Amino acid sequence: MVTIVLADDHHIVRQGVRALLEAEPDFEVVAETGDGLETLQTLERLKPNVLVLDLMMPGLNGLEVVRRASRLSPHTRTVILSMYADEAYVLEALRNGAAGYVLKDSSATDLVKAIREAAAGRRYLSPPLSDRAIEAYREKAAATAVDRYETLTAREREVLHLAAEGYTNAEIAARLGISQRTAETHRAHLMHKLGLHTQADLIRYALRRGIIPMED
Repeated sequence: MVTIVLADDHHIVRQGVRALLEAEPDFEVVAETGDGLETLQTLERLKPNVLVLDLMMPGLNGLEVVRRASRLSPHTRTVILSMYADEAYVLEALRNGAAGYVLKDSSATDLVKAIREAAAGRRYLSPPLSDRAIEAYREKAAATAVDRYETLTAREREVLHLAAEGYTNAEIAARLGISQRTAETHRAHLMHKLGLHTQADLIRYALRRGIIPMED
């Protein structure tokens, strides 16, 4: 039996995906979550075979979730289910440890296949994505400057995400179980590392970096 956790902030999407997966006799959806931080807690507790994960999640985005998932649950394989076909997202997801990447407009067969491949220890990219395109983008990205985001600590990334969503320092502290002063310190450090000066700078950076979604 392949145990699965679904992580997507849209309840109706989770309902549809759950119904699809539970039609497979050897799949079992053991939990759902709509928040990145809650997803990590769920992974640590249940340690499923496969995590099906959206990229844009409140609390902590999917790219950061998949980066940490392998440490919290080493045997869990992650399949990204996303509307974003941009090579930058796909490469970052694979670089962070994702085993599969499926577009939300793909067929149900693609998602089922991706989960089976991931559970078997293989990689799967749904059409029109391809290893060749991703490798070409990887070579191009390797020639660019060092990404300042990589200099942030795990906690600074959490604070960055919540701050970009509009949480105050007090609210961030309560959400992460830290003091307000500590939250303020993390926020100051990440702003300095990223060369940001205002909340508007922070939001623009988060949008550009894909930490929070662009508004339609």
